[in-house]
Amino acid sequence: MDKRFNRFKKGTELLQVAKTEAVIYTRVSTKEQADNNASLETQLKYCKKYAEEKGLEIVEYFGGTYESAKDDERKEFQKMLSYVKRKKSIGYLIVYSYDRFSRSGPSGAFISHELKQRGVKVVSVTQSIDHNDPSGNFMEGIYHLFSEFDNQLRRDKSMTGMIEKLKQGYWPFMPPTGYTNINQGKTADQHSMVINDKGKLLKKAFEWKANDDLSLVEIAKRLNARGWNIPPKRLSHFFINPFYCGFIVSKMVPGEMIEGKHPPLISKSVFIKVHQNLEKFGNGYRIENEVEALPMKQFMKCECCGTSMTGYLVKQKGLYYYKCNLKGCANNRSQKVLHLKFEELLSSFTFDKALKPVFNKMLLHLLSEQTEVKSEDKKALQVELAQLKQKLEGAEERFFNGEIDQVLFFKYRDKYREKIRQIESELDSSQNQLSNLQKSAEICLDLALKLPSTWKNANFNRKQRIQKLVFPEGIFYDRKKDGYRTSRINLLFSAIPYLTGLVEAYKNGDSDILAKIPTLVVPHRLELWTHRL
Repeated sequence: MDKRFNRFKKGTELLQVAKTEAVIYTRVSTKEQADNNASLETQLKYCKKYAEEKGLEIVEYFGGTYESAKDDERKEFQKMLSYVKRKKSIGYLIVYSYDRFSRSGPSGAFISHELKQRGVKVVSVTQSIDHNDPSGNFMEGIYHLFSEFDNQLRRDKSMTGMIEKLKQGYWPFMPPTGYTNINQGKTADQHSMVINDKGKLLKKAFEWKANDDLSLVEIAKRLNARGWNIPPKRLSHFFINPFYCGFIVSKMVPGEMIEGKHPPLISKSVFIKVHQNLEKFGNGYRIENEVEALPMKQFMKCECCGTSMTGYLVKQKGLYYYKCNLKGCANNRSQKVLHLKFEELLSSFTFDKALKPVFNKMLLHLLSEQTEVKSEDKKALQVELAQLKQKLEGAEERFFNGEIDQVLFFKYRDKYREKIRQIESELDSSQNQLSNLQKSAEICLDLALKLPSTWKNANFNRKQRIQKLVFPEGIFYDRKKDGYRTSRINLLFSAIPYLTGLVEAYKNGDSDILAKIPTLVVPHRLELWTHRL
């Protein structure tokens, strides 16, 4: 064949020169970490080392500051994405670990996939994967998943702690108007609430309403004359808050009124008297409990118009219904029917209990590679730690011998102590993180085993938490097709049917299938499934 025809062969346009230009992205989560330079130096150091070992040319640096990775709208993150998409010669985006890149789960994985489609590989220094192998793509997806799940665990732990403090009578949030917390920054049980000058004026406002039944306008005028310019309508916000008579109420402990540890601004009798006066105009205080029978309110959306669905009770029948709130949209359905369909949807993410050891083994295999600092890196950190401790001891000895003055000693002492703290924290993290994520995987698999029944038997709050865990962006109900559509599914749950299929293939005679579990491939483009029932 004439060689002049070779250029017309399919696929020849894909043969490109390997791109060796790279950018580095580093970040920490809080301003305090950024101010102390916690881990930023370490991240940059190992990213540079990685680039040097792989023969990559660093052309730009991004991050180097604090940005929460719960979502992907970070300023530096978006600046970096814009740069690598615009500069066609970039072949690599280097991060210390995938949780530095994103903690938004499937969203982060999708962004990484889009970059790969543009010829840019997101590589982690501490989590080595093969981007040319299907298992590498799956493992990266798992890394993003567990970064998101780790965030959820931290949030749940924080929420549990706050709920416990609330039930004990402590207020873990910013104090309401009229109070000052003189121990701000400490744990809730160490908060010390004192009534400030504005609180003293607010006390007078309560008394004027209780004893003289003055109008809100008149009370606002009196407060304005005493130096507090406040709109009359704002007063009703204070008058309905039982915090001022010594109670604590919060959506985190629905339906409860708890005796607070803070000093009351007014007596309970004054608070009740204020509300007796307010009730004349229908403005008295009331607690509105959520309807236990309708946990999918707001979580479920109308497929036709995208409006969040609410619910109502047909008193004659004693039946609850979900409905679309858009006027003219006839999308409504019995609560019983929609709950049964939702349980059926959840059942697609359950599996045979006998398969749990196999699923657990696969996840732990991935986690062990994700969370373990490379042995050579760990050894380097240990060597650096020993050297810093030796330098600190040397500085102390020179100070006591009078070889350096106090100012210089304190400067080097604080510098060495901070670096020692950072390295010890990193080494501890590498040892503890795997254990924590192993527990997380265990919790997820246990939940998946009995997902429909767990949701069915849960209380209102737990139902909502399970819904958001499995479907972070909610679900859509299509009245015409009488089924659900899901726009996004937690990656762990979406992987379970694939794993189940692999094990079924093993039972049917594919003896090599269990060895292939670590090479499991997630759906194309990391798009999560659409379900219709």
